[in-house]
Amino acid sequence: MFKKFAEFSPVMWGILAALVVLGAVLYLMKKSNTKWTSRLIANAALTIALATVLSYIRLYRMPQGGSITPASMLPIFMFAYAYGAGPGCFVGLVFGFMQWLQDAFYMVTPVEGIMDYLLAYALLGLAGLARKLPEQYALQVGCVIGALGRAICAIVAGFVFFAEYAPEGQAPLVYSMVYNGLYLIPETIICVIIACFPQIRRAAKRLSLAK
Repeated sequence: MFKKFAEFSPVMWGILAALVVLGAVLYLMKKSNTKWTSRLIANAALTIALATVLSYIRLYRMPQGGSITPASMLPIFMFAYAYGAGPGCFVGLVFGFMQWLQDAFYMVTPVEGIMDYLLAYALLGLAGLARKLPEQYALQVGCVIGALGRAICAIVAGFVFFAEYAPEGQAPLVYSMVYNGLYLIPETIICVIIACFPQIRRAAKRLSLAK
């Protein structure tokens, strides 16, 4: 009954994965009851601008795309913490489009670009799922959840579209996990450390109250 699935190419699996993630993002956006006021739109624009500026400060750049920055994902995490996963995913999606334009040189195919940028960055908005946790560590947990969402997309895209770069004898999936972990883990650690500062938590709290 399922033998036809064995005939799927890696690209087809990538397309299916992208559709599933896109469906999940659209579902979260639809379920959100947040009203897009002028203040919220202004905060979204400032969040995207700040994240984009920080993304241009690259502490380390990987050869096939991906880099370590001074917490460029943190503004998206803070926005998602303030307004929820739905609006957070939308803002992450726009930020991902900005990153796609910035790194278009690294795009292998349009599907890879959608997975590695649009959907991966949209899933940063999953940080909003932790907003109901105790304030002392809600933002830090949100950083981990959002980064994990991006990592899953990046790992699948690496496995499907960059398997040829895997060293001989190493499974493409393992290669993708190691490659993406080399920049996403340090980037996430930076975000979590900065999120521990009381000033950052207070700023995120004030943002959540300014609706």
